[in-house]
Amino acid sequence: MKEIKSGFVAIVGRPNVGKSTLLNTILHNKVAIVTPKAQTTRNRIQGIYNDNESQIVFMDTPGVHKAKHEMGKFMNKVALSSTKSTDVILFLTPANKRIGDNDHFILKAIQERNVPIILVITKSDLVKKDELVLKITEWNKLAKFHEVIPISSLQNENITQLLALIKSNLQLGPQYYPDDVLTDQPEKFLIREIIREKILLLTEEEIPHSVAILIDQFEEQDNLLKIMASICVERTSQKGIIIGKQGKMIKEIGTKARLELEQILNTKIFLELFVKVVEKWREKASMIAKLGYNKESY
Repeated sequence: MKEIKSGFVAIVGRPNVGKSTLLNTILHNKVAIVTPKAQTTRNRIQGIYNDNESQIVFMDTPGVHKAKHEMGKFMNKVALSSTKSTDVILFLTPANKRIGDNDHFILKAIQERNVPIILVITKSDLVKKDELVLKITEWNKLAKFHEVIPISSLQNENITQLLALIKSNLQLGPQYYPDDVLTDQPEKFLIREIIREKILLLTEEEIPHSVAILIDQFEEQDNLLKIMASICVERTSQKGIIIGKQGKMIKEIGTKARLELEQILNTKIFLELFVKVVEKWREKASMIAKLGYNKESY
């Protein structure tokens, strides 16, 4: 069997630094949902990059933050545990934000790993060149990195160079996944995430962090995928926001989710959404697991 450069690469950083955007840019496909809201990613998501000489398994992780409940603790554990069994760590930090407590916390944790750490300065297109140089200087005073590279995923700047850096730190090894596999996540996970993404993009207030999706029915009938899903929130007031006046909001969420899922899964979909109140679900380990966030996710 032909040996190629292969390995696992963890993408870590505080919330909203561009981890999922970078993964989607590298793969030229959407495997992780992206919104402007912090803590959009909740699970570890593996995205598989293939070319003629390599296979890189990227692990997109939740943003590490100060946890206020069981859900937050789960997300932090997922992120940091992903760095234990990896060949390279990409530590992402934005060019347009100050170095914060979460950055220091992550840096301290990953410095214990005996693997190359590449500091990736994201959103470099949002600052002037002298500001970028100053940011890199600040980081180099804090720690010794294997490499430091500024990138812009949206402008596709230095993405090819970043891939070359990663490959230079990988050894010859096996191909872990077939060429046509983009992610290890099952269809149900993707469906939950796309529905949740539309909710995050369409709603404000306290909704983003208190919503989760439960797949109640999933079956194929005559080239039609029938999906029934419950949108779980923590309070009755949140249920009203999701449903909207005369059901307008939930209808828009469902339509946008269905259209995108039909494009991704290449099949006709019947999607029916309901809203249920599950008080303080983020503080209940059993409910967190039922909603798809459990120990098997990391």
